[in-house]
Amino acid sequence: MPASRRRRIPWIPVIAVLLAVVLVGVTAVGFNVAGVGTRFEHLQDRVALFLNPPPDRPIDEEILVTPQPIDPTAAPTMSLAPGQTPPPTPEPTPKPPREPVDVDILKDPDAAFIHQQDHDWCAVAGTQMVLAMHGRAPLTKGYQDELASRIGEWESRRDSRNGGWGPAAMAAALEANGVPGYEVRAYLTRQDALTDAARAIQATGAPVILLTWRGAHTWVMTGFRADADPSVFNNADIEGVYILDPWYPDVSSIWGPSDKPGNFEDMAEMRRNYLEWARPEGSYESRDGKFIAVVPTQPMP
Repeated sequence: MPASRRRRIPWIPVIAVLLAVVLVGVTAVGFNVAGVGTRFEHLQDRVALFLNPPPDRPIDEEILVTPQPIDPTAAPTMSLAPGQTPPPTPEPTPKPPREPVDVDILKDPDAAFIHQQDHDWCAVAGTQMVLAMHGRAPLTKGYQDELASRIGEWESRRDSRNGGWGPAAMAAALEANGVPGYEVRAYLTRQDALTDAARAIQATGAPVILLTWRGAHTWVMTGFRADADPSVFNNADIEGVYILDPWYPDVSSIWGPSDKPGNFEDMAEMRRNYLEWARPEGSYESRDGKFIAVVPTQPMP
């Protein structure tokens, strides 16, 4: 039986087809046809994370906060020596009238705003805006690039399973650039988070960073409206907040159009955007199911 003939492969047509496939793929990535470009970028991110995982350095744990009741009429407590009698109880200070309040530390939100230069840089731009409000950074693209490049100084797997910018990295970056005193806080309810943020803004004159979109995005909160002064009335209801959204003027395929600098987000918008932390890359024991914010504790100059 004669040996079978070896089939010849038509290499020229095969090479032509392969080149066409590569060209179509590159074009699809470049123009993001049917989301191919986005998926390709995500694949690149996963490969980079596998080859260069973030360090597992320790971070400051989130502080679980329940806003403490306020009694402006309470007299300060005193320590008495043995046999000493307490002084007469002073007349209680009358509580101020319950009136709506409208607070915003920014007079010109546009002057305090910068857009995130990369789709993943909301935390970078948010941190940059807070630094700029403290007089510690310019609102330039060049500075944003520089700040983003320094993430290796602050990133930790405990802060972001994906590497890069988590809330602890934002607080660390603020301190490293001359703005100490910011701490990551967790809250059981949205109203607790916004009440504590409002009181912090009143006490320090400094902005708060909110982790919105279930922890995937950053808003800078610069003020609020409430039906009463939250620093005086325990049952004051926060009715909405003023924000700087570094995503503006872009549109999210999930969350919709972003809002202009200084926009007032009412509670319907806060319920839609400011949601409990839930990240797809893994669990965060002290954050999951809680509302997360990076809150100032020291007055802004």
